[in-house]
Amino acid sequence: MRSTSNPAFRNLPQGGYAGFQPQAQGYQDQGYPPGYGSPSAPAGTGDRPMTVDDVVTKTAATLGVALVVGIITAVLVLGKDISPYPPMIIGAIVGLVISLVIIFKKTPSPALVLTYSAAEGLFLGAITGVFEMFVPGIAFQAILGTALVFITMLVVYKTGAIKVTPKLTKWIIGATVGAAGLMLVNLVLSMFGVNMGIRDAGPLGIGISLLFIGIAAFNFLLDFDMADQMIRSGTPSKFAWYVAFGLMTTLVWLYLEILRLLYMLQSSD
Repeated sequence: MRSTSNPAFRNLPQGGYAGFQPQAQGYQDQGYPPGYGSPSAPAGTGDRPMTVDDVVTKTAATLGVALVVGIITAVLVLGKDISPYPPMIIGAIVGLVISLVIIFKKTPSPALVLTYSAAEGLFLGAITGVFEMFVPGIAFQAILGTALVFITMLVVYKTGAIKVTPKLTKWIIGATVGAAGLMLVNLVLSMFGVNMGIRDAGPLGIGISLLFIGIAAFNFLLDFDMADQMIRSGTPSKFAWYVAFGLMTTLVWLYLEILRLLYMLQSSD
């Protein structure tokens, strides 16, 4: 994702580290952040350049925390040991607050990212437990569907089937903001008893879920492109936590939409 649109790039020090200069002027012309592009980290920074392994390990750790917390929470909800509402509310609020801190924080924090993952795991586990009560097996289907979409978009990106151009980036960001705005309007109207029908198990609700799944899937392209640019520009390895955070956020949205879509399709049978 370009530096003007992605929180991770926006938080990178724009002056670069001492002696950390771009390899060529063309990098800045293409929208890469100034001060980056060296194949190796400068002396004295105490951090080496980011690699693919850094992105994989940080992302795996982030997802692992969310998965463990989510499974435990879902099991407790299904066993009626706890009510789903407290973990759902706590997870949503804590996740939102920490995500805002991560976005605006100048330096990456592994503790914050992992705490965010735990909060999202709590939130997703509670919701999954509720859906699983009504449609047994839906959780596995949603996880499988999320994994398939992720792998498909990774293949699409790696093969170059879809190029992440500035125009496509603007389109995806615009669509994401539009989707968030629509959900906010629906939430506000629902508080006053107005039902727009976009979350109901009908043609409109199913269509909206399919649209949101498509937008979330395309967000993976921006996440992959951000990681690719940061690796090629020699960004310090600690910023891989930003990549993991971005991927985690997209995965959460995608999983929720697939879970909701599966429920609507199966409940309407």
